[in-house]
Amino acid sequence: MTTHGQAIRQSPVIRGAIDAIVEEIRSKTADLVDVRPPQPGLVTSYDELVKAAGDSRGWPLLYPMLGSGAGNGVFVELADGSVKWDLVAGIGVHFFGHSNPTIVRAQLESSLDDTVKHGNLQSGTLPYEFAKRFVKLAGRKSPLKYAYLTTSGAMANECALRICMQKRSPGHRVLAFENCFMGRSLVMTSIGDNAAARDGLPVNTAVDYIPFWSDAEAARIGKTKHIDAVLRRLDEVVARYPNGHACFVMELVQGEGGFNVPPREFLEELMKACKRYGIPVWDDEIQSFGRTTQMFAFEHYDLGQYVDVFCVGKMTHSCAALWTEEMKPKPGLLSGTFTGSSVDFTVGLTVLDQLENGGFYGENGLFAQHHAAFRAQAEALIAKHPEWFPKTDEVTSGLGGVGGMMRLTPFGGAKEKIMAAAKAIYAEGAITFWCGHGPYHLRLLPPLPVLKLEHWPRIFEVIERGLAKAA
Repeated sequence: MTTHGQAIRQSPVIRGAIDAIVEEIRSKTADLVDVRPPQPGLVTSYDELVKAAGDSRGWPLLYPMLGSGAGNGVFVELADGSVKWDLVAGIGVHFFGHSNPTIVRAQLESSLDDTVKHGNLQSGTLPYEFAKRFVKLAGRKSPLKYAYLTTSGAMANECALRICMQKRSPGHRVLAFENCFMGRSLVMTSIGDNAAARDGLPVNTAVDYIPFWSDAEAARIGKTKHIDAVLRRLDEVVARYPNGHACFVMELVQGEGGFNVPPREFLEELMKACKRYGIPVWDDEIQSFGRTTQMFAFEHYDLGQYVDVFCVGKMTHSCAALWTEEMKPKPGLLSGTFTGSSVDFTVGLTVLDQLENGGFYGENGLFAQHHAAFRAQAEALIAKHPEWFPKTDEVTSGLGGVGGMMRLTPFGGAKEKIMAAAKAIYAEGAITFWCGHGPYHLRLLPPLPVLKLEHWPRIFEVIERGLAKAA
């Protein structure tokens, strides 16, 4: 016996139609293999579209980027017919590239469902299939056991904070790293270490900031002394508010803060201190998940045993908060109208399958190879144009990052110059962005699964032209 839903999904007619659509899209996008300028006949209408998009929200688009709805792997077509290297991948949602046949197929299959949205009151099986799959992957090297699905990374963070606060009540203060980014909700902007993001907003959560790892400081005083100084700061804050902290939220690799990558012992010593104090460790991997040398950053650092609460989003399409048995909240603490849409879960499950079985991870995996190729090209560029990459007290290297989180630091990390460089590179045919709070950096989050190692020299030709303009 089968349900009508199963019969629809197994229908040879529907399967054949999906196969035909996937093949037609692949055929129509196959020639998008290099940068192209705009089509002259589309420039005026495109400018009107960009202006209308800005007018709809009250201020101009940061980048005049509006996609046509098509692309080919790392190449994205804009609505003016131009084609660019996509080296940001929507901060994660395009991690498997544009018009990827596997992702297209998952999107089409999601349309067979009888609903667009799934909720906590009425739901199909898809959300729970995704949650079960993700918990299984996370639980390989951590005690994480349960998941709650949300529609955004910020909301996943909100859920994680609720779990921690309920567990540690009446302790309500939050420990966080300097330069952290937590999302755009009112509470998350209160925690995030960026005053501009909460301009005019009340700070409604008490936060104590702990210094993050600094390559410059470690070079100045030594690695061990730097770690000891940060631990002393943690001890001082905890002593000031006994039993007052609900959690320590940690980006194991900082994203918006500058693609800052600490050594394992820095994180482990802080996590051990949290365990001594009974303070839950909340691992925020909304930007770093999937991009290091292992699927999870806590696997990359082999620190999963210390994680009490975990959040993911962006790349996975469906966002989630996870927790251990010991952190299990009371019924009713986590709820909401929507858990997400059918396409979130079908694509999310496909992403997890690709990440698990794609041969991407490990010291010799594809992502490590891409990072090595990026560094080789970056080092050659720095050697060719040392005047673009001056060293300062804060900028000890012109490049950095880990795995698919890559950064360049030209022009001493000066904000206006970095922003100008990103826009010049965009005009030359590649989409990059920036990160950091001073120094600032050029940020690359390329779609590594569809990027080819032989692409890197061509990519750096575009980057070099853009930097030359900015210089």
